[in-house]
Amino acid sequence: MPVFDYRFTVRASLAAVRDFHRDTSALRRLTPPPTIVQLHSVEPLGEGSVSRFTLWVGPLPLHWTAIHRNVTDRGFTDVQQEGPAAKWEHTHTFVPLTSDSTEIREHIEYEHRPGPWGIVTRLLFSKPNLYFMFSYRMVATRWYLWRQSGQPGRTAGA
Repeated sequence: MPVFDYRFTVRASLAAVRDFHRDTSALRRLTPPPTIVQLHSVEPLGEGSVSRFTLWVGPLPLHWTAIHRNVTDRGFTDVQQEGPAAKWEHTHTFVPLTSDSTEIREHIEYEHRPGPWGIVTRLLFSKPNLYFMFSYRMVATRWYLWRQSGQPGRTAGA
């Protein structure tokens, strides 16, 4: 089973990181272009909350339903209930380093479907594409948290 891990540090408190991820617009903010996110219903992040959306990768619609589990102040896991992959479990972990610095750890376990969808997910969820997606998410997360706080600077990481 393929696994992908990525981590980076932000200059923001654990509470700011948690609140950023609990915002129902976070998925849209964290999705790199040229992918377009069409949100159908996004419940506020909580144990068992559901998000339904379509990721448009060019003309290809990827319909997705995610259930949130293990929701705490230090992270959560979104589990694909319906979607393009045979399995997709994405765990977000927030580790406070100081009062104004937090490490974000991303861990994904996924499996491909057989047939045409397996070809699609092997292309979309290849290690280089995932690395690009999470590098974008790192920049976007840092930018939005910086904008919310008004604090200058960024922290190295990844």
